[in-house]
Amino acid sequence: MGLIVGLLIGALAGWAAGNIMRGGGFGVLGNIAVGVLGAILGQFVAGFLGIPIGSGAIGTFVLALVGAVLLLFVVGLFKKA
Repeated sequence: MGLIVGLLIGALAGWAAGNIMRGGGFGVLGNIAVGVLGAILGQFVAGFLGIPIGSGAIGTFVLALVGAVLLLFVVGLFKKA
């Protein structure tokens, strides 16, 4: 998948994760960055656990969304402390 498409999917996932994790967001640009990082984290975790995810846009979006939600949750734990 192209870099630009991956970034767009990550940005969309970050926006969605910010809406899911109310109060855990960092604004639109921050959530987009979290989505891109979450996509990388989601792919790493899925590969580490051996979870097969399709290589299409939907599989990439799901991984990015799960990774972004996890990342927002963890960062939110430190942000409140």
